[in-house]
Amino acid sequence: MPKLSVIVPFWNVRQYAPDTVRSLRANARPDFEFVLVDDHSEDGTPAILERAAADLSDVAQVRYIRHDKNGGIATARNTGLDAARGEYLAFLDGDDWLAPGYLSELVSAIEQLGCDFVRTDHVQVTGRARTVRRVPVGLRNEVLHPRDAILPADRTTAVDYVSVWAGAYHRRLLEQGLLHFAEGLHTAEDRPWTWKLHREAKSFAVVGLLGVFYRRGIASSLTRIGDARQLDFIRALDLIVEETAADRDADRLLPKAVRTYCALIAHHLAEEDKFEPAVARRLRTMSAAALRRLPQDVLDEVLETMDMDRSSKLRRLRRRITTAKAAG
Repeated sequence: MPKLSVIVPFWNVRQYAPDTVRSLRANARPDFEFVLVDDHSEDGTPAILERAAADLSDVAQVRYIRHDKNGGIATARNTGLDAARGEYLAFLDGDDWLAPGYLSELVSAIEQLGCDFVRTDHVQVTGRARTVRRVPVGLRNEVLHPRDAILPADRTTAVDYVSVWAGAYHRRLLEQGLLHFAEGLHTAEDRPWTWKLHREAKSFAVVGLLGVFYRRGIASSLTRIGDARQLDFIRALDLIVEETAADRDADRLLPKAVRTYCALIAHHLAEEDKFEPAVARRLRTMSAAALRRLPQDVLDEVLETMDMDRSSKLRRLRRRITTAKAAG
């Protein structure tokens, strides 16, 4: 069994894939496994990965898988999870990269702590700018209960740090069904995944490693593309609310889930100019319907505690569908 499997999905990242592959080589060990999943790229990425699989096999264990059709990042990661054999698992996106030696340090950290998973800080890369993004948990190198890190509802917490590639996960989580992603989500797939992990895993820790470099603002990223795939965030947040409502601590956790949903709706509404007109209309309609699906008493409480600008926008949107129903 490999000590660590790193699952790396690629989709149309010909410009960036060579950097990713070079960083894997700079982290390679004979007991590491790299699972390269091409999600039906059409830009020359497959040729890069075919060469990379042959090259990396000299220094690590490599598996290269190509999808017959594009399924989205959640599906690609699931393919990698199904193929991975490692005692520990980690993720990396096909347009990001790692500092040399980072993976060995990551494995040492999770082995020493003996917990289900560890999270790390990361470096956000926007053009030439570099910004450190830290896990919003104060205690470092100490084993904690993941559920305790979900709250408080009105602050940024561990479930808001949805960078799944900034950390490592013990294989027992995979065997318990906690590491697969909701199929078919093209965006926000990391949010229900992170919530489920924090509700159901037994232990985690935050370690002060800086070794993941995350590219932000590239043209092919879904965060930069205003098409209908962006609206998958509504399905992702519906899943969080549904699962949290069934949790034994629903009364405590639902306000955080609802607040997160409201914050994301407000965020997308603030950027609706980036959407195609028809998609922007769908965004408003689907968001209004989402607000009506939420537990209304919890929603009232959340709107009372949000800042005035976002709260007012969401209240207007909520009234829109109510008024439409009354008119009908």
